[in-house]
Order: sequence, then structure tokens, then C-alpha cells
Amino acid sequence: MESDKKQTPDELAPPTNERRRNFLKGAAAIGGAAAAVSTLGFPHIASAQQGELVPSKVPMPGKISEPGKANHWYIPASDKTVHWGYFSKHLKPIVEIESGDFVTIECVTHQAGDDFERLGKGDPGIESIYYWTKTQKNVNRRGAGPMDAPNGAGGGQGVHVMTGPIAVRGAEPGDIVEVRILDMYPRPCANPKYKGKSFGTNIAAWWGYQYHDMLTGPKPRETVTIFEYDARGDNYYARAVHSYRWKPVTDPFGVVHKIYDYPGLIADLGDPPAGWGRNKVDLNTNVLRNVRIPLRPHFGNLALTPREADIVNSIPPDYIGGNIDDWRITKGASMFYPVSVDGALISAGDTHAAMGDSELDGTAIESSWTGVWQVILHKQNKLGMLGEVKWPLLETRDEWVVHGFSYPNYLIDLGPNAQSEVFKKAETGPDLTLQDMLKTTSIDLAMRDAWRKMRQFLMTAHKLSEDEAIAVISLAVDFGITQVVDGNFGVHATLKKDVFVGEAV
Repeated sequence: MESDKKQTPDELAPPTNERRRNFLKGAAAIGGAAAAVSTLGFPHIASAQQGELVPSKVPMPGKISEPGKANHWYIPASDKTVHWGYFSKHLKPIVEIESGDFVTIECVTHQAGDDFERLGKGDPGIESIYYWTKTQKNVNRRGAGPMDAPNGAGGGQGVHVMTGPIAVRGAEPGDIVEVRILDMYPRPCANPKYKGKSFGTNIAAWWGYQYHDMLTGPKPRETVTIFEYDARGDNYYARAVHSYRWKPVTDPFGVVHKIYDYPGLIADLGDPPAGWGRNKVDLNTNVLRNVRIPLRPHFGNLALTPREADIVNSIPPDYIGGNIDDWRITKGASMFYPVSVDGALISAGDTHAAMGDSELDGTAIESSWTGVWQVILHKQNKLGMLGEVKWPLLETRDEWVVHGFSYPNYLIDLGPNAQSEVFKKAETGPDLTLQDMLKTTSIDLAMRDAWRKMRQFLMTAHKLSEDEAIAVISLAVDFGITQVVDGNFGVHATLKKDVFVGEAV
């Protein structure tokens, strides 16, 4: 039942300058946020954290609300609520929310086929997304490429299973949408054999930075490693289950995929779904025996929708966010994005259990997670210190993080063929020497973009002169390589808030 009384956006979000000084304190602090969320009532969170199986039927998107509370929307992942490998301003929103509303959103990995028994079997939502037989393919387009591409509809020009889009009522170009990430929790495995566990996959793939720079044979190669972790979150690390070398996969339409060139391929680990060709991989169960990976759950791809093209590859990030692949985009953080199209149209996917800066081999621990957000719309005439933010900005209790890219708006910067050119600029093909690769990669451009954005942030938000901003950047800002695998390479710049000793933060 919907609430008769609903909080207004102004009641939910204090004025911009005051909120900036008190960011993530009180109800939006990490601890406070958890307490605040618990008062809203999240039945799906409770069942997931207990490691129970997902419902036997995929629920529909809907609204959960309580008297006196803001709306809370629940958006499950299914073949009816996802778009695979692309963004489009022409997609119909799943729901329309208001500023201040809460959202629980399920995100499904685009690599569940790496070990479908652990990553998808028995899960109605995932099975509906991946369903592909000789006569039916539930989610046909996978990528922004042509529908008649030889490797499959959409061509794999974009890979991420994106839940959404979500429209924000009243959002217009020039505004900023803030996504406060209040919580993240793993999607439990639905296969009764692995109750209480969650799984993820890492593939050292052909799009990885290392692919043509191997020491041992065979060269080149793609290697998949499957990880498990506790679905309840009691043990906050992942351990390897097994690994295998990628073998050619024959999809239900009869196309042979010699490399991992199309999303949703299902490898043969002994019992592939009906319709998939058999080419059993050789499992290595003696892998990473003395290694455990600390979990860093985060949204690899969280984005608004760009206006520059009708259909846009989900891989390269740019000014509306997207596939930034920064492990800091997690519980307790807020992301700020400039609105490009009416309604903003938010989508999310590519959730990760862990990743290091650079995502060097092409992937993180790709896995399925559910997020809890609060979405705030900042209107253009009330932006305050956010007035010059025209790129994705991350804020935590202690830091600001600016994201730079090789091409800040690659869809414009690289001309009419931008969606293919962006990958050529980062080419590391088999015929290139290491020296050639160093000349063609574009991390230096991402570094320059990150420092320019940080300079702008310091000069506009903190009223420093250019000379003062340059000094602060050199002495107190940490730059890191976010990722080198998404065509549009990323560098992030991190500034501690306590640099400003005379200012309440």
C-alpha cells in the first residue's frame, strides 16, 4: 500500500552546501544508513542475506512503502527488466521515481556462463536472461552492433547485463543526479548443492592488457577462474574453486566462438544446458590454494544515459559514468552524474566482488549483487558547489574522487565512428611490439583529464586560485589507474577532505 504522506525532496536532502559539509553523516552514514534502511523493510534483502533460494517465480518491479516514508522501489533482474550490452535514450523506463526515493535493484553478471551450475542454475531471473535454445533467445540483442553480426545479434559490442533504465521525474539536461549507495549484498546461489554460497568469475581474456604479453605458453590464451564466497557475508573474502583454459563454444544457433567474443556464452564444465555444443574444458582444482581475495563489492557499471547516439556500447565509460570500474563505487559512497536526457535514465550492472585498480586481465570477480540506493535530483538552479561538475564525481565520508578518461566524451571527441575508434586508440594487438603498445595506449590522456577535472573542482567548489589548486594537487592528491581494459582508459584522482582544516566537511 502506498503511503498517504510522502517526504518531499527538500525534506530528504538538506540544502546543497549544508549537505556537503555533513555528507554521509547521520542517516546517510555507513552505520546510520544501514539503520535507516532497516526501518524501510526489505524482505528480499532478508532472504538473500540468509542464503535462501530466490523465489520460484521472478517478481515484477514494484513499490514498497510505509507510512511517512519515501517511496521504495524494488527492481528485480529478469529478461523483462534488463538491456544487454548497450545504453539507449529510446528504452522505455522500468519505473519512474521521484527525488528522494529508495531503490533496491538486482544486478546480474554477464559472465554467469563461465560456470552456469554455480552462477545461474536454478535462479529464475538469471535463467530467464540467459535462456537461449535453437528456437528462442530471450535477450536477443547483446551489444550496440548490428543485429546480423556474425557472432550474434548486437555483435558483443558491449557486454554488460544492465538492469533498468530508471527514470527520475523532473530530471533535465543541466541537472545532476546523485545516487547514494546505502548497501550491497551478494546474490546467493540458487542451486541447492551450494546453498549459502555465492560465486563469481574472473577471465584473463583477449581484451585484457596482458593478453599479448605472456611469458609462458600457450600464447595467447584465455583462462577462467571461479571463486566462491559466503552469501551471508560472514567471511569477507573469496577463494578459488577451480580454473580452466577457454575452449571454443558452439552456441545454440550453431556459431562457433573460438574466443570469448560474445556475452552469455556457456562453457561446458560437464553439463551444459540443452542446445549448447559440448566441448568439455579441463578443470584445474589445484589453483590459488594459499590465496584469499578480500572482497570489495562495487558497481562496475552505473550510469545515466547519453544523448549523443541512439544506441551506445556499454563498455567505454564517459561523462555520464558507465563502465568506470572503480571499486570505490560501493556502500557508503555517493556518485554524482550530469543529466544528459530527460528523466536521466539510470541503469546498473557489472557488479563485482573484488577488483584491483587497473582490472588488468580484463575482468574483476564478475558476480551478481543487489544494491540499495537513495536517488536525489539536484536541479540546475540549486547546484551550489556542484555547479561545474559535468563528469562523474564520487564522494565518501572522507574523500572526493574525480574520474578522468582518455576521451572525456568519446562519442563527440572521436567523431562519427567513435564507438569503434575508441578501441583502436587503446589497441594492443598481436602484431604490436611492447614499444608500439606504449605509444598507442592512452593512459597519459586519462591522467591529463583527471588533473584538469581536479583543478576545476578545487577552483570552483573550493574557490582556490589556479596556482593554489596546482599546489594542492601536487602535494595532496593521489592519482591511480582505474582501468586499462575498457577502450576509454581511466585515471582517478583522490583528495582527502581533511586537507581543508578550516572547513567543516
